[in-house]
Amino acid sequence: MATIDDLDLQSISDMSQEEALEALRQLRLARRTPTKATVTRTQTRVKKEAKDPTKNLTPELAAELLKLLGG
Repeated sequence: MATIDDLDLQSISDMSQEEALEALRQLRLARRTPTKATVTRTQTRVKKEAKDPTKNLTPELAAELLKLLGG
């Protein structure tokens, strides 16, 4: 089974000051540059009209509804 000691990485404490700073600079540079350009998609949403429940309401039905609601 492989362990971390099997990796061929030099410890930062074993590097000289210049080597450590260069390694740190390379790490920061790698994080800042995107690896792949992302494509953003924009979707337009179509707003649905809210159905008006009073559209087909006759005055008789409105009066009956008010009676049922106690108003």
